[in-house]
Amino acid sequence: MDLLDNNNIPKHVAIIMDGNGRWANDRNLPRLAGHKEGVNTVREIVEIASEIEIETLTLFTFSSENWKRPKVEVSSLMKLLVSSIRKELKELVSNNIIFDFFGDLSKMDDSIINELNKAKNSTENNDGMRLNLALSYGSRQEIVNAIKSIVRDHRNNDINDINEDLVAKYLLTSGISDPDLLIRTGGDFRLSNFLLWQIAYTELIINDNYWPEFSKSDFISSIKEFQSRERRYGRVKN
Repeated sequence: MDLLDNNNIPKHVAIIMDGNGRWANDRNLPRLAGHKEGVNTVREIVEIASEIEIETLTLFTFSSENWKRPKVEVSSLMKLLVSSIRKELKELVSNNIIFDFFGDLSKMDDSIINELNKAKNSTENNDGMRLNLALSYGSRQEIVNAIKSIVRDHRNNDINDINEDLVAKYLLTSGISDPDLLIRTGGDFRLSNFLLWQIAYTELIINDNYWPEFSKSDFISSIKEFQSRERRYGRVKN
């Protein structure tokens, strides 16, 4: 990709895809129309991310708090999730993309989980970019559950055995590198309970465009902005 430093491509990019509903409201359309248009943006961003050889792309697809939305909207979102996966699966396979997901799926119907697992199994032999969907996901809940599991599994161990590496192994993202870059669309400056542990040293970029308006050029601009920053991890500049 022109003007990008190919030696400084973020390995892991996470995106909070915000603004579908506001995009629809501005056009006097039902909120679902915004979510459907957002699926088109997902397709474009997955394509460009794979093209520039990002290793992992994580999309905040449905939060644990989203279950509080009207039942009609939640039901429509679940149907859209399933239909989108079915529609895009062939492209994911042919484009060598690994499909994966994480979150608390206890509230999801078995039919949805089966569809997710089908897509995951269909792409497990691919070795290209990993596409993660964070579904029914909340970071505080994830951390609390990790603590519970650590207490259960290590109650007889020395407390000093508990360290950052051990905690990371109990998170839903175990085995996935922490994001180098987090992009939030829609202009809001908040994390919305997303990957709170994992983004300790992640570069943050806020884009004012609603998710359905977020383009490939916006994504590339975010990568360029990332490449212009010096990541010091708490150290001073040499």
